[in-house]
Order: sequence, then C-alpha cells, then structure tokens
Amino acid sequence: MSKLFFDKYISLSKLEKTFSQLEATLEEKHELWQLVDEIIHHRVLNCILTELPKKNHEEFLVKLHSAPHSEDLLVYLKEKIVKDIDTFLSMEIKSIENEILKDLVGTKKSKHEK
Repeated sequence: MSKLFFDKYISLSKLEKTFSQLEATLEEKHELWQLVDEIIHHRVLNCILTELPKKNHEEFLVKLHSAPHSEDLLVYLKEKIVKDIDTFLSMEIKSIENEILKDLVGTKKSKHEK
C-alpha cells in the first residue's frame, strides 16, 4: 500500500481481525488487502471531490498527483471544504470498513448455506 495523505484516518482493526480468521492463503489475503486499499482510495477521493467545489478539482488532483503523501493536501482541503475534513474522512473510512465486513459476513453465510 502506498502512503497517502489520509492514511492517518485509517484504522482497520475489525478487518484485520476478520482477515486473520479467514481460511485463505497468504496470497489471497494479500489480494484482499489490495482490494481494500483500492476501495478506500477510490471512495475517499470520490467523497472529497463531491465536497470540494468543482473549480478546485483540477488544482487538487494536480497536487495529489505530485505528492500523494503530503500533509499539505489536508491543509488545502480544510481551506476549500466547508465540512470538518477530519471527521468527514474518519467517518467515511469507518463506513467503508463496515460495508466490507458486512459483505464478508454475507459471503461466509452463503458459502455455509450451500
């Protein structure tokens, strides 16, 4: 997983516990973590772009592309977005984790029902 400016908001302890209990190979678990990483990345960027005024999209994306890890991106977003970005990102990432967990539980149940 590459380092991104919103990493400090990510705490996936429930997913870690669930993944550790899965009957899967290390390779399969690695693939699952890659999917989680991609889902979080896309969903967080979508939410940011939804809240960020359209006139700032290009500028933000240029900054993101040049330094995706930079804390300056959070400073920029705090200046441009009305919502509290810290709460907003924390809640969105927690929501994503819960959705993934719900999907995993649903998948486990369907396998056991067959």
